[in-house]
Amino acid sequence: MIILNLDRVMKARKVKLKDLAVKIGLTDANLSNIKTGKISAIRFSTLNALCKELVCQPADILEYQPE
Repeated sequence: MIILNLDRVMKARKVKLKDLAVKIGLTDANLSNIKTGKISAIRFSTLNALCKELVCQPADILEYQPE
């Protein structure tokens, strides 16, 4: 099972959803869906933009937990 930790990374960096959405070119709604884990896929370009803006690694955002 893949867990999304975007909310934790954003909180640690004190970044607001609206500000991050504008910087990476997503709508608030789409970024909110990623943040809350209501997605089944994420584009590498989106993951790249998130990592670039949040100065983090993909493993900071995505986590694997066996079911």
